[in-house]
Amino acid sequence: MRRVAGCRQASHPAAGTGLPARSCPSLTDDSMNLTGKTAIVTGAARGLGQAYAQKMVEMGVNVVAADIADCGETVAAAYGPGKIVGTNVDVASFDSAEAMAALACERFGGIDILVNNAALYGSLTGGRIETIAEADWDACMAVNVKGLWNCAKAVIPSMRERGGGSIINISSLAAVYGLPYALHYSTSKGAVIGMTRAMARELGRDWIRVNAIAPSAVLTEGTDEFFGEKKEKGMQVIAASQSLQKNLETDDLVGTVLYLAGDASKFVTGQTIMVDGGTVYL
Repeated sequence: MRRVAGCRQASHPAAGTGLPARSCPSLTDDSMNLTGKTAIVTGAARGLGQAYAQKMVEMGVNVVAADIADCGETVAAAYGPGKIVGTNVDVASFDSAEAMAALACERFGGIDILVNNAALYGSLTGGRIETIAEADWDACMAVNVKGLWNCAKAVIPSMRERGGGSIINISSLAAVYGLPYALHYSTSKGAVIGMTRAMARELGRDWIRVNAIAPSAVLTEGTDEFFGEKKEKGMQVIAASQSLQKNLETDDLVGTVLYLAGDASKFVTGQTIMVDGGTVYL
């Protein structure tokens, strides 16, 4: 019998066939193994960032959970073989981002993964193009665009020294679909996609992979704040526009982050993965 490449013939027969069973290597064997890696997750005090950080600890990753707000709740609820430390960071300040990276190196010996998740969303005031306040625009760009650049700059030296790494930038469906009445947010998340591609081109020679994830609206505190009293109707409209007609939850995104963090995606860079239930197809 011809052997299938990459599979092992087992000594016992496959049930009901009388033929030798095959045991194929699973993605979970090695390529999804993150044990001993070190990750920084920004925007980790609540919502998606909190979910990413806690799941990574469960997977054996040593995590720096960073946010401008206190990450005590994230740290206290994390459980697993990985270690976790919380820290305050203002991603709009390179000095603050650099101190965050230094903490990761001091505690865990270096940096393998950056989840660039910190962003302004729920606190932004939406409205027609001509009514968006300049202060809101500037704050959005400072955190959602400059903040990702600052954090990437801060971790690149350690990743380069370790022979590579993975930077995961969080964009949004808003960047691709075009979210009305939120020009500042949509524009900032579009910039994340361009930044991801340019970084991937430049950092490939260092084996630093850079990818983006673009989710639709997620059931988090930030979405509650953004939609306000219109949340229920807004989320119904979003779900109805998707091929998979349910609203996105944090658990629906965690798997994509873990995939991009590990060796399962070791030859993937410069890509934007839509996690939107099939709203847009790229």
